[in-house]
Amino acid sequence: MPPYRQPGVVLTDHHFTVPLDHADPSGEQIEVYGREVAAAGRADTDRLPWLVYLEGGPGCAARRFAGKEAWLARAVRDHRVLLLDQRGTGRSTPATRQTLPLRGGPAEQARYLAHFRADSIVRDCELIRRRLTGGAPWTVLGQSFGGFCATHYLSAAPEGLETVLVTGGLPSLDATADDVYRAAYPRVRRKNEAHYDRYPQDVESARRIAEHLAERPEPLPDGYRLTVEAFQSLGLLLGSGDGSHRLHYLLEDAFVRTPSGPALSDAFLVAVHAQLSFASRPLYAVLHEAIYAQGQGPTGWAAERVRAEFPDFDAAAALAGGGPVLFTGETIHPWHFDVDPALRPLREAADLLAARADWPALYDRGRLAANTVPVAAAVYHDDMYVDTAHSLETARAVRGLRTYVTDEYEHDGVRAGGTRVLDRLLDLAHGEA
Repeated sequence: MPPYRQPGVVLTDHHFTVPLDHADPSGEQIEVYGREVAAAGRADTDRLPWLVYLEGGPGCAARRFAGKEAWLARAVRDHRVLLLDQRGTGRSTPATRQTLPLRGGPAEQARYLAHFRADSIVRDCELIRRRLTGGAPWTVLGQSFGGFCATHYLSAAPEGLETVLVTGGLPSLDATADDVYRAAYPRVRRKNEAHYDRYPQDVESARRIAEHLAERPEPLPDGYRLTVEAFQSLGLLLGSGDGSHRLHYLLEDAFVRTPSGPALSDAFLVAVHAQLSFASRPLYAVLHEAIYAQGQGPTGWAAERVRAEFPDFDAAAALAGGGPVLFTGETIHPWHFDVDPALRPLREAADLLAARADWPALYDRGRLAANTVPVAAAVYHDDMYVDTAHSLETARAVRGLRTYVTDEYEHDGVRAGGTRVLDRLLDLAHGEA
C-alpha cells in the first residue's frame, strides 16, 4: 500500500511474516503489522533512525493516533516511528474467541497462546528490525507491558538496541504473580481512598449500584453479565490521570426512574460495557498472569487467591457492614471468563495456561548488570499498575539505567503529558540531563 497522510505526518503500512514459534523458523508463520509514522515535509526521512513503540497490555494493539498527538509529536522530530501491533493484536494475525477454535480444542489453543509472551514479541522485533533497518540498532519505547518487553529485549538481544525508553513499565525481575498482586491490592486501596476523598458522594452511589447488582445482575448489550465483581473492576480507571473523574461521571448518572421503579440507565450500562468488555483485547485477560511467570510454578489465578488476603475488597461484607465498596484494579479473575462473552469460550484454555509451571525465564540479571545500552525509565511514584518499589529495584539492577521518578503523572503519563515525558527520557538517555 502506498503512503498516506494525516495532519503533519506520513503513514506507511507494513506487514511482516514471522514464525509462530521462533524455535521452529520453518514452521507455521503468522503476520505482524506495523504502522510507520514519519514527519511530513522532510527530505531526509530515509536517513532517520528508527524508533519502535511497544504498547501496554498484554494483548493491546498500538494506539491509533491522529497526526502528531501526545509523545508521537516529539518522536517524529528525529525518528521514523514504527507503531507495532504485537502478535495477536490489532491488524496482526488475531487471537480471539472467533479465531482460536481454528487451532483445535483448549489444549491446542493454550499451546498456541504460549507463544504470545514478551520473549516471542522481542524475537518478532528482531526480525522486523533487520528487515527495516538493514541491521542497524533501533530505539525501543515501551509503555507498561511494552516496558516489560523492552527489559526482556535488554536481556535477550541488546545488540539490536540503540536506546531503550520505558514509561511505567519496569518489571520486577523475579517476583511471582502472587508477589505482584500482594503488592498491588494496597496500592489499589489507596487509589480508592483518594477517589472517595475527592468524590465522597460516590461512596453512596457505588453502594447503591452494588446493592442492585447483588440482587439482580444486569445483562449488557452483547450478553455480558454485569455482576458486583464486574462492577468493582471499573477500578481499572483509577490508574490513569483522569480516571477518577471518569469513574465519578459514570456513577453519578447510574439510575433513572421508570414505571417499575429505579433502574440502571441504558446510558450507564452502555458506558460500563465499553469499559469492561475484553472483545477488543482478549489476550489481556487470557495472558495477564502469564507475563509474570518464569518457571516458579503455576500462576494459578493468583489475583483471585491473593484477593482473599484483603477482605476489605469483599463487596458483600462492605454492604453488610456499611462500609465503602472498594473497586479493584489490574486483576484478572476466573469469573471474567464467565461474565464476558468475548472470553467465555476461552475459559478452558485460560485454565490450562494458569496451571502451566514450566514458563521460561524472561530476564537475565547477569546481562542486565553488564548492560551498555543507554536506558531511561519514567517511574510513577504510586503507579497503580506497576509497583514502584519493584521498578526501582530493577532500575538498580540494570547497569547505567537512569530514572525519572515523578508524582506529576499516573500510569498514562507518556500520553497525558504531551511531549514532556518523552523529552525528559531522551535527555536522560543521551546524557543531556
